[in-house]
Amino acid sequence: MTTRVRRRARLPLVLLLPALVGLAFLVVPLVGMLVRAPWSTLGGQLFSEEVGQALTLSLVCASLATVICVVLGVPLAWLLARSDLPGRGVLRALVTVPLVLPPVVGGVALLLVLGRRGIVGQYLDSWFDVSLPFTTAGVVVAEAFVAMPFLVISVEGALRGADPRYEEAAATLGASRWLTFRRVTLPAIAPGVVAGTVLCWARALGEFGATITFAGNFPGRTTTMPLAVYLALETDPGAAIVLSIVLLILSVTVLVSLRDRWISTPT
Repeated sequence: MTTRVRRRARLPLVLLLPALVGLAFLVVPLVGMLVRAPWSTLGGQLFSEEVGQALTLSLVCASLATVICVVLGVPLAWLLARSDLPGRGVLRALVTVPLVLPPVVGGVALLLVLGRRGIVGQYLDSWFDVSLPFTTAGVVVAEAFVAMPFLVISVEGALRGADPRYEEAAATLGASRWLTFRRVTLPAIAPGVVAGTVLCWARALGEFGATITFAGNFPGRTTTMPLAVYLALETDPGAAIVLSIVLLILSVTVLVSLRDRWISTPT
């Protein structure tokens, strides 16, 4: 019996070799970055004013963008998963477009809509004296636009996998739809919401293309960590490596600490 289990546990060589190559393809560049890091000057560069500003701005903007994504994305996911709205397939495709759309194109789209002469931005500017492009608020908007699909997909999948009988039982007991959603549906899909939130935050933290196109690159105001990496790579590769390592550590720490808790399947 033990021999049979061991035979079943062995991976076929035709699958093992490509799997190892794929693993190396993903891991070796990260290891190479750690090997080439200027460890002797790491402390001075890590605690420099430029790194502190970029890191603080990145954390604040990514967190605010994630809040926006949760407030708007969870209801959107519910609409796609539970409503009988016609054309949901088209809506789902539109929601996931930012996943495959080049981020720079997303930034251009935001600029054409929310810029001072944009379709919506012209009214924001003339009526409320609000201009989003090339501001910190513009960074938040750009990151939310790119990151929201990650949350929507995760929450929609959780909603589709949840047992609807509990919601039906709550409805038969007289609970309103809003009460049912708060007390029954939301606790049931909490792992999916948390997983989507983490992925959304990590994606917002690493956003570059839409940010530089829509919000520009102004130190202390719109220069996030990815933008700082891009600038440093041209003048100081060592500083670029340090900034990249900071982003790598942040992303890996968040994903590793929460993935096993919220995504892993029970054994």
